[in-house]
Amino acid sequence: MSAPLKVALLGCGTVGSAVLRLIDEQSGDLAARIGRPVEVAGIAVRRPAHHPDVPAHLLTTDAHALVTREDVDLVVEVIGGIEPARSLMLAAFEAGKSVVSANKALLADDGVALHAAAAKSGVDLYYEAAVAGAIPLLRPLRESLAGDQIRRVVGIVNGTTNYILSRMAETGAGFAEALAEATDLGYAEADPTADVDGFDAAAKAAILASLSFHTPVTASDVYREGISSVSATDVARAAEIGCTVKLLAICERVANGDGDSVAVRVHPAMIPTAHPLASVGGAFNAVFVEAEAAGQLMFYGQGAGGEPTASAVLGDLVAVARNRLAGAAGQSGTGYANLAVRPMAETPTRYHVSLDVADKPGVLATVAQEFAHHGVSISTVRQNGRGDAATLVIVTHSAPDAALSATIAALRDMPAVRGVTSVLRVEGLS
Repeated sequence: MSAPLKVALLGCGTVGSAVLRLIDEQSGDLAARIGRPVEVAGIAVRRPAHHPDVPAHLLTTDAHALVTREDVDLVVEVIGGIEPARSLMLAAFEAGKSVVSANKALLADDGVALHAAAAKSGVDLYYEAAVAGAIPLLRPLRESLAGDQIRRVVGIVNGTTNYILSRMAETGAGFAEALAEATDLGYAEADPTADVDGFDAAAKAAILASLSFHTPVTASDVYREGISSVSATDVARAAEIGCTVKLLAICERVANGDGDSVAVRVHPAMIPTAHPLASVGGAFNAVFVEAEAAGQLMFYGQGAGGEPTASAVLGDLVAVARNRLAGAAGQSGTGYANLAVRPMAETPTRYHVSLDVADKPGVLATVAQEFAHHGVSISTVRQNGRGDAATLVIVTHSAPDAALSATIAALRDMPAVRGVTSVLRVEGLS
C-alpha cells in the first residue's frame, strides 16, 4: 500500500454523512479491494457550523477550490440540484478528477454533456446511486447486458409514491390520508411535489432509457403524470379486475416501419397482481428488464435513504478508484444508436375509464359509438349501480394514446355522460 487516494466530498447531508461514516468504518476493506487506502481530503458544505460531528479541518465552503486541489484524486457529489453541481463536476473533470454522483436531476438534464466532458479529460463519471438507491441496476444495464439488446425497462423507482399507493390498497385510504402518513413517517418530504407529481421518477426514467437504448434521453423527453388524482375508488376498482395501481417508469424500444424509436413515460397504471412488480410494497423499488437474449430480469431493493444510497456511492467509488490506479477510464454511457423519441400521443396504451351516466336506454350504445369513432376498441364493459348513481366502467384494447385522449375529451361533452370520474392506464393485460 502506498499513498492514499484522496476524496473530495461535496455535501454532508443524509447521504454525504453516511458516505463519510462508511469510508471510515470500512477503511480496511476498501483499501484491500482498491489496492490503496482511501482518505477524505475535504468536505464542501454551505454551513460548517451545522456539522459539529465532522472534524472541523475537513470542512470548507469553497467547493471549487476543493475539487481542483492538486492532491485530490476523486470527487463524490451528493449535493443534488443543477447548480452548482454541474459547474463543480465540470471543474473536477478539467482538473483530471473522476466523479461519483447521486444527482439524478442533473444527469437526466445534462448527462450527454457531462459524459462528453469526462471522456475529453479521460476520467470517469459513475452514478449508480442516482437511480434506485442501493439496487445494482445501472452497471448491469451498461456492462452486464452490453452484448444484448434491451427491449423494455419497467420500474417502480420512487419509494414515496409506492408507499402511498401501497397504503391506499391495504387500508382503503384516500391519497391525502396516505400522503399524510408517509410524511409523518419520513417517507415524504415537507414539499412532496417532486415525488407525487412524478418529476423524480421521470428523471430516473430518462437515465434508464439513455443507458438501455444507447440514446440521449432527457427528463423533458419523458411523458409524466403523478398520483395525486388517484382515488381510493380507483384502487378498489383495480382490485375488482385483479390489478393494483403503481406509479411506473416505462422505457421501451419500439419497432417502426422506418426504424426503431424509444418511448419513455411515467404515470400511474393498473397492473395485474400476478406481475412481479405488483407485490413490491412500501417504500421499496423494483425494476423489471426485458432483453432479447437474457429474457426477463428483475432488480429489487431499497431505493432511497442515507445508507442504501451511500452503499451505491461506495460501490462506484471502488470502481473509479481501481480505474484510476489502472490508468484508464471505465466504460461510459454511449449514445451511438441515437433513436428518435416517440411522442406519447403515438404510444399504444390501454385505458380504464369510469363514467357517471344516466341509466336509460341507448346510453351504452352512444358511448361505444364514440370509442369506435376514434378507432378505440372496447375490451370489457360493466355497469355499477342504477338510476342517478349509474357508473359505466370500460377497459379498452390498446390504441394510440392520442386516440384515447380524444375519446375522453369527446365523452366529457356528451349529454348522456354526467362526468368522466376516472381515467387510468392499464399495463400488462392480454
